[in-house]
Amino acid sequence: MSAASCLLTEDQFLCSICLDVFTDPVAIPCGHNFCKTCITQHWDKNDKCQCPNCKKTFNTRPELQVNTFISEMAAHSSEQQVSKPGEVPCDVCTGTKLKALKSCLVCLASYCETHLEPHLTAKQLKRHQLIDPVENLEDRMCTKHDKLLELFCKTDQMCVCMLCSISDHKTHDVVPLKEGYEGMKAELGKKDAEIQQMIQKTQLKIQEMKRSVELSKKDADREIAAGVQVFSALKESVERSQAELIDTIKEKQRETEKQAEGFIKELEQEISELEKRSSEVEQLSQSEDHLHLLQSFPSLNTAPPTKDWTGVSVRPPSYEGTVVRAVNQLEEMLSKQMKKLLEVELKRVQQYAVDVTLDPDTAQPDLILSDDGKQVYDGDVKKKLPDNPERFDYCVCVLSKQSFSSGRFYYEVQVKEKTNWDLGVARESINRKGKITASPQSGYWSICLRNKNEYKALADHPVSLSLKHQPEKVGVFVDYEEGLVSFYDVDAAALIYSFTGCCFTQKLYPYFCPYLNDGGKNSAPLIISPVNHTE
Repeated sequence: MSAASCLLTEDQFLCSICLDVFTDPVAIPCGHNFCKTCITQHWDKNDKCQCPNCKKTFNTRPELQVNTFISEMAAHSSEQQVSKPGEVPCDVCTGTKLKALKSCLVCLASYCETHLEPHLTAKQLKRHQLIDPVENLEDRMCTKHDKLLELFCKTDQMCVCMLCSISDHKTHDVVPLKEGYEGMKAELGKKDAEIQQMIQKTQLKIQEMKRSVELSKKDADREIAAGVQVFSALKESVERSQAELIDTIKEKQRETEKQAEGFIKELEQEISELEKRSSEVEQLSQSEDHLHLLQSFPSLNTAPPTKDWTGVSVRPPSYEGTVVRAVNQLEEMLSKQMKKLLEVELKRVQQYAVDVTLDPDTAQPDLILSDDGKQVYDGDVKKKLPDNPERFDYCVCVLSKQSFSSGRFYYEVQVKEKTNWDLGVARESINRKGKITASPQSGYWSICLRNKNEYKALADHPVSLSLKHQPEKVGVFVDYEEGLVSFYDVDAAALIYSFTGCCFTQKLYPYFCPYLNDGGKNSAPLIISPVNHTE
């Protein structure tokens, strides 16, 4: 039956009525085959008993019997699967290609169940190596020697044939394909473990970033709420100050109007009395009674008493200074509010305090550093020290041992009793030899004191700073990613200056310049102080 099945195509096992594999196949007298049910229903629907294929008509309906040969062949065919896209087809099948069950590494061909049978029964073919079906079997042959690739060269990491192993790869570490496979599989296992570890590490990083986003959102919400609260209070204060100013001005105007109304009322009363006397005088002057006129004249001859209004006037109120005083009061209120905000801000940045110590390998030879690396001043005497690339050789400057290339950090420096100093941060690649002009362009973000009371921010164009108090302790805060460097008067909880929008791409080092001793006038040291968190 196997030999016969290989001579038939799949189409020969299909019923021409239902177009499916035969179910109970029957043959009618003309020789055509159909499913028993299909041909019976076909004849039941039509008046003529006719073959659907050749149209031959039968006078009487033929007796139908199952064709056992076709039935067995159809059943066997249905058990084998037709090759689908992506599956390896049988190389022997003609017409419809059935799915291959095995590939032979000797024959370099793939076989379906039917065509595989000789490899399972024939003595010579049983020796062939069968594997799960694969495509492109020719790729398993050595292109140079046309032999099977059955060895693996560990030296060159490639598959070779037997002839290759005794020629081009004679001195190499060559092992059987199976051994190379097992070794490579073990390596793949290790690699997969590494990849899984990397996946876990990446997943942890994703979780870390998600937590950072959540914390950032909480911080943002808190800042927005605090900002809304502060600005609402400021808005209310401004509106209240404006209302008080308007009320003050209106009250002055009301007092002026009230005073004027009192004066006008008195003047109108005087006019009324004078008009009355004028009427009496006019009436008497028209009298022809000599006696009456002479008797009444003395009483009308004197004018009614009136007030001397010469020095009386209504002066408009003076508003000079009213608005200024109101704004000053508002400014005082804003100043108090600003101080509270700065206290909160300083307390917040102090959370990023780091331990900073001075690096003697960077110190200019005139500088004296304390043993603990926390103090520095100009000793006025140049010491003999190695002129290493990290050391400042002219300007009396020194960097910290610690560097920062991400995140936020904060430290405090006591500048008490000094007349000159520089403080800030510097990038790793700064020039440390010869004269130095400190500016962001040259890699320095710093502020300075000159001549005891001249404070400047050493920007690309220096900015003069007007400070209410001389700071005795300066706090330095850096947010690397934000590009921010801020300086604080710690005791006054006041912001001195901020560099914003900076672009940091290198390590940053805390930077100190105690400046020249100046004959003892500037002998006090710069002292890196422990951070006492503000309450």
